[in-house]
Amino acid sequence: MALLSDEIVAELREVFAGLKEPVRLAVFSQALEDPISEEVGRLVEELAALDQKLTAEPRNFVLDHTPAIAILGAEKDYGVRFYGAPAGYEFGSLVEAILDVSNGESGLAEATRTALAGLERDLRVRVFSTPT
Repeated sequence: MALLSDEIVAELREVFAGLKEPVRLAVFSQALEDPISEEVGRLVEELAALDQKLTAEPRNFVLDHTPAIAILGAEKDYGVRFYGAPAGYEFGSLVEAILDVSNGESGLAEATRTALAGLERDLRVRVFSTPT
């Protein structure tokens, strides 16, 4: 049984028509140990089947935080990761991240880019969200 409804598939095909560059979705999971990991893997496979510029890359690692999805450009890793199941509003964030990686753009305002360029050292930005 598909995880994505026909209506959602139709909407996503339209959205993914805007992909500029290929995007790889690396899924880190422990499918035999964790049913949620298996579900996330299936979700990514369904997403990748919607457009030829999307590729699913299943990885089976024993990690502290699985399931996880790394959204990778064709040649560049932008450091975008999703941990856990991208359910509810997080699914929209996953789709937007795929588009951003494909476009090679963050969507940040020029003033923000300028401020970040002025930083004296590299920083790691982490955004955490929860459905509640």
